[in-house]
Amino acid sequence: MPQSKGFAATDPKTPLAPYSFSRREPGPTELAIDILFCGVCHSDLHMARNEWGQSIYPMVPGHEIVGRVTAAGKEVKKFKAGDIAAVGVIVDSCRHCAPCDRGEEHYCLEGATLTYAAKDRVDGSITMGGYSSNHVVDERFAHTVPANLDLAAVAPLLCAGITTYSPLRHWNVGPGKKVGIVGLGGLGHMGLKFAHSFGAQTIQFTTSLKKKDDAIKLGADEVIVSTDEAQMKKHAGTFDFILDTASAPHALEPYLSLLKQDGTLALVGLPDQPPSVSVFSLITKRASIAGSMIGGMPETQEMLDYCGKNNITADVEVIPIQQINEAFERMLKQDVKYRFVIEMSTLK
Repeated sequence: MPQSKGFAATDPKTPLAPYSFSRREPGPTELAIDILFCGVCHSDLHMARNEWGQSIYPMVPGHEIVGRVTAAGKEVKKFKAGDIAAVGVIVDSCRHCAPCDRGEEHYCLEGATLTYAAKDRVDGSITMGGYSSNHVVDERFAHTVPANLDLAAVAPLLCAGITTYSPLRHWNVGPGKKVGIVGLGGLGHMGLKFAHSFGAQTIQFTTSLKKKDDAIKLGADEVIVSTDEAQMKKHAGTFDFILDTASAPHALEPYLSLLKQDGTLALVGLPDQPPSVSVFSLITKRASIAGSMIGGMPETQEMLDYCGKNNITADVEVIPIQQINEAFERMLKQDVKYRFVIEMSTLK
């Protein structure tokens, strides 16, 4: 069995520490991958600290994986040894329900298998993620990477990228649409890049004018300070779509007031407190509050190909694995522009 080194959480309060474990041998349709880079998602911190109450220990986090294929099963068609492969938030699904048949494996009716802290459908073990030296995955859940993109900056596309790309595509964001992005972190900066690239009039919402220059550089046509009531009122009833990426608890009413008739506020952030909404904000303009999460395997590949053609990647700070606990603390302080990525060669 392939041996793996990584960093793991052993309980909700102890810092991540070096951890060794075994992975299964790759099957006929599976790949073995040496991990080169792994992005650090805010959900990794939530899971490591059991803030959602579903964590399993020991836990090796990480679901924004880019690596090099070292072995491919005899039935693998997309990859060969030496190729670059990318793996995201899920590594399996039932593969036969209606969503899976549509290529929307993330909505699998039997529940998709998470890249870490989930029961593996193949051997019943607990999945271990990308804060590690290697990985084994079925080729259906692995993606090819455009050769022109920086691999470290590709890693966050496997979560932050597809999490924002998917709803923007689903709600037909493009030319002639006025679109708002709430939050300018790991998710928000990707949503801003995509909305701008799709040709929409793109507005960044922020609580601080300190982020204005960055937002403009990333593609915002305008920056609105969400705490400025006069500025918000000026834009009332003018937005077709607003993508809310904020993970901290916040009021939704101010953004609902900005929607046009039939406008949509889509939530992709995960605050730890449920929002409160007045029904009047919805019925008076037939507005919608919606949710979205990652994307299916075909759409994730579509997103990566789009990024290759348009030279879009995440803005990242590359760190050694030994700094992961410090990175978690800095994430809590929003002290990163805009995604940490671990260089896995530092494990050796």
